[in-house]
Amino acid sequence: MSVWKFLVRRAIFMMLTFVIITAVLYGVLMLAPVEARATLYLPRTDYGVSYTMLRGIIEDHGLDDPYPVQYVRWLGKLLRGDWGWSPALRDDVLTALLRRTPVTAELTLWSVLVFIPFGILSGAMAAWQRGRTSDHGFRLLAFIGTSIPPFILGLMLLAIFYVGLRWFPVGRLTLSSELLVKSAEFRTITGLLVVDGLLNGRPDITLDALRHLVLPVFTLSLAHWATLGRVTRAAMLEEIHKDYISTARGKGLSWRQALWRHALRNAMLPALNSAALSAASLVTGVFVVEVIFALPGVSAPLSISTRTASTLIPDITTTMGFSVYGILLVLPLMFILDVLQMLIDPRLREEVLL
Repeated sequence: MSVWKFLVRRAIFMMLTFVIITAVLYGVLMLAPVEARATLYLPRTDYGVSYTMLRGIIEDHGLDDPYPVQYVRWLGKLLRGDWGWSPALRDDVLTALLRRTPVTAELTLWSVLVFIPFGILSGAMAAWQRGRTSDHGFRLLAFIGTSIPPFILGLMLLAIFYVGLRWFPVGRLTLSSELLVKSAEFRTITGLLVVDGLLNGRPDITLDALRHLVLPVFTLSLAHWATLGRVTRAAMLEEIHKDYISTARGKGLSWRQALWRHALRNAMLPALNSAALSAASLVTGVFVVEVIFALPGVSAPLSISTRTASTLIPDITTTMGFSVYGILLVLPLMFILDVLQMLIDPRLREEVLL
């Protein structure tokens, strides 16, 4: 029962968080005068807009209604899948975002699978080898990883490995592989090219997709790996000096067994807390990496909308949809990491019963 209570509480907390964030987000939009918000529904023209036309838009869309009424109406449309029409994209906002989701999901998934296990293991190994050359090397790399902004790191990697050495290309696939994926011979099952290549019996597609993912995954993961590794190292150093480690050693366990069986498990809670924060910032940072490495992910609609801002009224529909989409990516990820923390640390389950 404690597990179910924990899950229900976290699910309710996640829904309340979504409501609060979207309410604030919509409230910021409501700060603009009603006439200015009405003009967002029209493209910019050379002939101006009459007062009668603006009043018609305000009445049709209920822009004069109280804030709670407008927010509930907008939220109801979101839940029904009506995220609005984007004049810049000439497409429905939700459709445009979902069409590009597999690219973003694949990049995010591989980055998480890289930085979480490597961050925990490297931090634990550095604590075990404290004061030795490997520990100093880890601390130096972690310092460098947290000091370089991802967009600077991405540009440096492009200059070295794409322009100079030509080892790792940009984009998602080479032209020949892309033509094959778009043909009738290739079945899109998951949308993740690394997985779909194996399911279609085409390991060459999988290898090509992995080759294109090397630079963006490294760029996205480095800072988060460094942060998680440093947190894990600090937590491990705190655990190995506690009495239960001395007791375990006194009962005949080797230093390696005491470290990996007991100290690491207790150090996992702060490590997973750090991983949760890193994963949240990783989801938002993935959009910058997509632009740098020419990946046609979810950031593409916002980029198109920004480029057309000179000829159209700012595409608020796309901007709002992009913001809500980012929230919907972060909250479930935080929920999953909370569940992992609960499974690792039984104290969290006991707190539910109090």
